[in-house]
Amino acid sequence: MWPNISAAPFLLTGFPGLETAHHWISIPFFAVYVSVLFGNGTLLYLIKNDHTLHEPMYYFLAMLAGTDLMVTLTTMPTVMGVLWVNHREMSHGACFLQAYCIHSLSIVESGILLAMAYDRFIAIRSPLKYTSILTNTRVVKLGMGAFMRGFISIVPVIVRLFSFPYCHSHVLSHAFCLHQEIMKLACADITFNRLYPVILISLTIFLDSLIILFSYILILKTVMGIASGKERAKALNTCISHIGCVLIFYVTVIGLSFIHRFGENVPQVVHIIMSYVYFLFPPLMNPIIYSIKTKQIQYGIRRLLTKHTIES
Repeated sequence: MWPNISAAPFLLTGFPGLETAHHWISIPFFAVYVSVLFGNGTLLYLIKNDHTLHEPMYYFLAMLAGTDLMVTLTTMPTVMGVLWVNHREMSHGACFLQAYCIHSLSIVESGILLAMAYDRFIAIRSPLKYTSILTNTRVVKLGMGAFMRGFISIVPVIVRLFSFPYCHSHVLSHAFCLHQEIMKLACADITFNRLYPVILISLTIFLDSLIILFSYILILKTVMGIASGKERAKALNTCISHIGCVLIFYVTVIGLSFIHRFGENVPQVVHIIMSYVYFLFPPLMNPIIYSIKTKQIQYGIRRLLTKHTIES
């Protein structure tokens, strides 16, 4: 019979062997977190207040920025708590809730990137019908669909975590909770929790990436049919920011998934680094990419800076 220690809290882990340097490690982490909050917060502010950005493309970008903010706010408290004050204990309920938010938001972000690909597809394949197809109502429906798919689909495996007894080590290998780590600490049959995420990822993130790839094949075919080289370049330039965000997200999520499932012999430090890259790199880079490659965002930032300069 298993010893009854299920009520014991989970213990988060920072960087094993570098505990004395956690305060120094926290500096770049805090700087990245602040940059993510500032960058995505600025995008949301611009899109809300700049009427020239009230278009489907930027509404989807606002959803992406909001999702990145939620991911950041979900992981930041526990990561900085471990690095700043060595606060490692986390109750089961809080841990499961954090895992639920993290995994749900990953699926949400994939869905939003898919919706953004659909937006670019319509804009280039059927530019004359763009506003009639992507109405505000349809944009809201696509966004709600992405969020509902993410937050509903992950419920079954998270609910099952509450029913498991936890009688093995309660130490998690990150400064946040992930479902794939929690389930390994359970003294129960976790077959469902092993299989369901694989099926879910295949039907959401993997399938989304294939649809995005196919949509860009059709977009490229359309662009190559444009006679003017200048017009071809202009059409492709509207897709560059989205392509960059897609590559960053899917490369990191696929890399993290492979390491967690097949990287038993990979050094623990690689697991830790990849997890932080996944949670911090896309939210950090998305606003940078759109600020550099999208002229409307650049103009919005300039107007915002000019307005504040005049007011001060």
